[in-house]
Amino acid sequence: MDTFNGLPAHPLLVHIPVVFVPLTAVMAIAVVLWPVAQRRLGVLVPLFALATLIAIPITTGAGEALQEQMGNPPFIEQHADLGAQMIYWSGPLFGLTVVWWALHNERVVAAIGSRLPSLTGRTRRVVDIVIGVAIVAVAIGSVVMVYRIGDSGARAVWE
Repeated sequence: MDTFNGLPAHPLLVHIPVVFVPLTAVMAIAVVLWPVAQRRLGVLVPLFALATLIAIPITTGAGEALQEQMGNPPFIEQHADLGAQMIYWSGPLFGLTVVWWALHNERVVAAIGSRLPSLTGRTRRVVDIVIGVAIVAVAIGSVVMVYRIGDSGARAVWE
């Protein structure tokens, strides 16, 4: 998807990750730190993370098409390089939120419980802490990356 109504698609599509990455990050951190959020948001967090994961390559693909159309100017290179790295943040965030949701969803635990070793007591707490810390770190890192990508894109356009 290179154009939309004759306009470059990238400036339009970029709004999806700009909104979804921070929203997904906030929801992911909320479910880790606040059990009530886990019960209320449930599967929404991995679904938003999946939507973000799908939007990233679509947006970067449109950006690459725009970059080629402009003749690959050097001032866009940093923005393109940073944009290409976003998938490395959204992918793990999706995976971690799916694991967190699965570990905290009673139906999933009941369905796969017989196939996995039982996580009870201290082991369960350690797993929750490790995955929770990873989610918070990746969520914060993804928001920082969106900021860096957006800042470099704005500088490329306005400078």
